[in-house]
This record gives sequence, C-alpha cells and structure tokens, in this order.
Amino acid sequence: MRRVVPAFILAFAALPALAQPRPEPPATAAAQPPTPDVVVTPRGAPESFAPLVRSLLPAVVNISTTQNPQGRSTTRPDAPEPPQAPPGSPFEEFFRDFFNRNRPPGQGGDAQPQRPQQPQRRAQSLGSGFIVDASGIVITNNHVIDGADEINVILQDNTSLRAELVGTDPRTDIAVLRVRPPQPLPSVSWGNSDTAEVGDWVLAIGNPFGLGGTVTAGIVSARGRDIRQGPFDDFIQTDAAINRGNSGGPLFNLRGEVVGINTAIYSPTGGSIGIGFSIPSNLAQGIARQLAADGRVRRGWLGVNIQQVTDEIAESLGLRNGTRGALIARAQEGAPAAAAGIRSGDVILRFNNQEVREMRNLPRIVADTNVGAQVPVVVWRDGKEETVTVTLGELPAEQQQAAATPQQQTPRGDRTVELSGLGMRVAGVTPELRERFRLRPEQRGVVVVEVSPNSAGAEREIRAGDVIVEVQQERVTTPQEIQERVERLRRQNRATALFLVESQQGQRFVPLRLAAPRQGNPG
Repeated sequence: MRRVVPAFILAFAALPALAQPRPEPPATAAAQPPTPDVVVTPRGAPESFAPLVRSLLPAVVNISTTQNPQGRSTTRPDAPEPPQAPPGSPFEEFFRDFFNRNRPPGQGGDAQPQRPQQPQRRAQSLGSGFIVDASGIVITNNHVIDGADEINVILQDNTSLRAELVGTDPRTDIAVLRVRPPQPLPSVSWGNSDTAEVGDWVLAIGNPFGLGGTVTAGIVSARGRDIRQGPFDDFIQTDAAINRGNSGGPLFNLRGEVVGINTAIYSPTGGSIGIGFSIPSNLAQGIARQLAADGRVRRGWLGVNIQQVTDEIAESLGLRNGTRGALIARAQEGAPAAAAGIRSGDVILRFNNQEVREMRNLPRIVADTNVGAQVPVVVWRDGKEETVTVTLGELPAEQQQAAATPQQQTPRGDRTVELSGLGMRVAGVTPELRERFRLRPEQRGVVVVEVSPNSAGAEREIRAGDVIVEVQQERVTTPQEIQERVERLRRQNRATALFLVESQQGQRFVPLRLAAPRQGNPG
C-alpha cells in the first residue's frame, strides 16, 4: 500500500546504481537543426552545482538524539543500522565494511569479538537541520527530536554541540534548537517559496542513512500538496531524493536560499521513488521566528467546523459560476465566529480580503492572521453576500469541547414517519431512541431510525442513529417539519435539499436528491 511517511523512518529499499560515465554528445549534434519550431533554454540550468554546494554545506547539520534505553544500545548515537544488501551482491561487503569501521570494538565488527555492554543511552533518531543564525539557531523537524532526552548538533567538521530545545510546533512539524558555539557559525537565509515555480531546480542537503553532507538535485514537481498530515498542509513536492535521515534538512533554490524543509515522502516501499514533500519556507519562517522569540506559536482562531462545498451543496445554496469557499457546519458557542454573527450554513468566500477558493485554504489563512485583529469576512447567506467583522481569538493548544446546550423539553410529534423519495424513516427524539442510539442528553433534532438500501439517504452514507438538525438551513424538531420543507422544495422544482446531519463524528451538511415521492395506497 502506498503511504506518506516521515523521511526519518524509512528503511533502505534499493541499492544505489553503479555510476556510469556520461556519454559525450555526437560531434555532429550541433549541426543538426532542432526538431521543435521553438527551442526553450532552461532558465538557470547550471553546468555544475558544485560552487553553490560548497557555500551551503557548512550551514547544514546532522541531528542526533538519544533517550533512556528501551532495547538495544550503541555507543554511537549517530551510527545507523546497515542497509541490507542482497546476499552475494557487490554491495554486501562494501556496506558491512563501511558500517563496521564506524562501530567501536564489540559492536558488530567481524574481526572483533562480541562482549557484553552495560546499558547505555541509545540513538532514538537521526535527522538533518540547518543554521539560520550565526549565533546558533538551528531549524529541524519536530518528529526528529520528539521525545528526546538529549539532542546533539553535528557540524560539517564533525564538531558535536549539545543543543537546547527552544520550541516545537507539532501542527507544522517544525522545531527550533539553540547551540552555544565558541565562534559564529555559517548560516543560510530564507527564500520566498511563493516564487518557486513547478520545474525550478532545487537542491536537498541532509543526512540520509547517517551519511552526512549528502546532496541531491531535482525540480519542484508540484505546489500546494495536501498530504493529510495536518490542518495547514501546503507542501512543495520535489523529485530530489529524500530518504531516512533527510528529515529537517533544507531544500534550496539556485540562489542558495531555503525554500523548504524536507519532511516526508510518498512511497510504496519506504524508499525514495522521487516523490518528496517539503514545508514551504513562507510557512516555516513565521513559525520558526515565533518559536525562537517566545518558544511557542500564536495562531488566529475563528472557532468553526467547516466542510467542502460540493457541486450539490453549491446548487442547494444558490452559489453560481463555480464559486466555492468553506461551508460552516458549526459555529462553536462562545468562539469569535459565533460572537460576530457567523452561523451554521454560511459559506465563507473571503477572509481578511483573501479569497477562500476551497475549504482547506481557510485554516491556513486564519492561522496566519494576527491574534486580536479585526478582519472583514464575506459570507454567502440566504442567496447573497454579507460582510461581518470578526475579532480573532488565539487558537487553543488543545481544542476544547463545546459546552453543552441547556436541556430542553422533548418535542412532540415523535411517531415514526417515512420521508418519501429519500428512503428514510425518522422520528422525534424520545428517551427510548436516545438510549437506543446513545444520543447525548443535549442532542436535539429528528432521529433517523431506518435507511433503505440504494436510497438517496444511503447514497450519502446517512445511517440509523444520525440526527437531522436542519433542512435547507432551517432548524427542525419533528418529522412533520422535515416533510413540509421537503415538499416546499419540490414545489419550487429544486433538485436537492440541504440537510444538516449530526453523527457520532460531528455535524456535516448533506445534499439529498429530491426524487418524486412514492405513491402510496389510499387509507
């Protein structure tokens, strides 16, 4: 199964190809006319990366972490396990000799006897990092140092410096370290990742498999990748090789600026297949600056649950011309959005004068906005645009559960009713149904008690025990209210009805096709 994994946990997957001499072009090649009518010379394609690499290598470091032993031990925290080459291959002896030379006596060398070792601190992870301030500020991934008791930064000349953890941000997988060097260190500068175009050359430098100072080259393969690693995913995809130990290392443009932090790869085997992901510098730089200054990150907070605007939902809400945005499934009670009048069913089209093209854009835009700022928010409501002003709060370290609403009287009209054309039977909330479907005490609406196979409800994965809270953005408390709203929409020749449905996983808007009602027998 293909998977996205952090670069630091990958296993050796394939042997390196034997180096082959680059063939010289035929002597007559220059005399041949180009086949295309227009020949485009690659912008900035260098003859060699060597001059640039020489200037960058001193600022790229290896990260070694240790923690209390929970298994095997080794006296070298920076010594990785040897890759497993196929038996009898020309690389088997090479790798064994290379790794044994880097182990102390008794730790795996063929010519030296094994002897018992006292329990010691062991290597927890190997990774990469880079220096952004000559005084000793180092950037890496959070997952490289997570859980470490001791962190060491190893410079290009093999000098090892004990590092202090300044701060981490698990949401973006960024960590800031500080070392105390006897003299200023070489450093690199941040670049503008927004200017990196698909097809631009990039260099990755890091510590794959413990082989520090390794340089790989590739291009920007794609921008804005969402690999479902967190709410702020906006990765740069590159085909520059990223392997185990590259995590936290820099991705450079040809000006020698850091445009990304190498973090994860997509791989069916655990080895690099040319699909790597880097945190863009324009996201990482602001996070790193806050961590270096305060040890923590403050993000803007709106306090809403959102979902994607599908074609059916757009039709139900009257959105036209491909307009999308972020649909508010729930405005959390007491949060900034609710205080400003934003409510369930609104679609946020623009936030702080930035267009919200799709749902996943909104969390990043909000998080990048200053806490306490008063910002204009354009929402789609009741078929037209409205603007509200929101004063942003600070995103809590851990999202708090919404407070329970006051207990209300169970609505009448709770007999089971079939919603014709939708394939569902529903009923008002009763103590029996509350116990049967384990509904919360404060839960209100109309309970789905049965869903017919191949019906509109089943197609949208509505299940028995789900609670219908709204129909077409109007709250419902009885089955009869649902019937009335559905029939009204049919009379208006509407193709879909927008239901707000609450399940154990939370609230979501569900567009249901309005099939013609089934004709029943009289009486």
